[in-house]
Amino acid sequence: MKQGLLIDMDGVIYSGEALITGADKFIKKLIDEAIPFAFMTNNSQRTPLEVVRKLKGLGIKVEESHVYTSAMATGKFLSDQNPNGTAYVLGEGGLLSSLHDHGITLVNTDPEFVVLGEGRNFTLEMVQRAVDMILAGAKFITTNRDPSPKKPGWNNLGIAATTAMIEEATGRKAFVTGKPSPVMMRSARKFLGLETSETTVIGDTMETDIQGGVQMGYKTILVLSGISSKDTLGHYAFKPDMIASSVDEITFPLNWWENK
Repeated sequence: MKQGLLIDMDGVIYSGEALITGADKFIKKLIDEAIPFAFMTNNSQRTPLEVVRKLKGLGIKVEESHVYTSAMATGKFLSDQNPNGTAYVLGEGGLLSSLHDHGITLVNTDPEFVVLGEGRNFTLEMVQRAVDMILAGAKFITTNRDPSPKKPGWNNLGIAATTAMIEEATGRKAFVTGKPSPVMMRSARKFLGLETSETTVIGDTMETDIQGGVQMGYKTILVLSGISSKDTLGHYAFKPDMIASSVDEITFPLNWWENK
């Protein structure tokens, strides 16, 4: 039975623009040992090629087939729900490309879906147009609800804030396709060709990666190189199967692999 990994990026492989110590060696080990893996990111702005280029700049060489984004999960979901459907999009490159690749037509009037992703290029006028479309009957989809880091100088409101603004203006709750939604957790697994019992999630965030993995029945590894700390683990009703300071501490085969 094969085993594979779904790996978060920010806080696991890099922090901002800096490589987390040992992450390059960890990924090289996965490639050398032919362990299936995919980077599973909620960022819908970047295309897989752009993710590959960012990682290359950090000394990690992977292929586009190693990347699965919330934009890809959103495109697949909309295609499954309504093949050849229409959408008005507040978002950028990766999201636009994915919707196009999945046969969704991008429109400016009477869409079946309003889709929100990360971005800095849409205006309040565009948001108001999206609100009117939702009030007129369009379904509201958001690629994720990742919060803003709430740091001075941050040049993006954050998708959670924009989602909340549209929800308040319309009285409609967004359907979320990114982590920890089962939509993305399931489609990422299938992207790798894995079964539930063959899947392990590695992440730094209890509310997204670990919660999503637990809800799907995957094994989970929490790394403390990002935003989570041991001091807060008791706040959650669920727990990871393993905790490591960073991916540099993870060795193979994992304990639950040996039991298969």
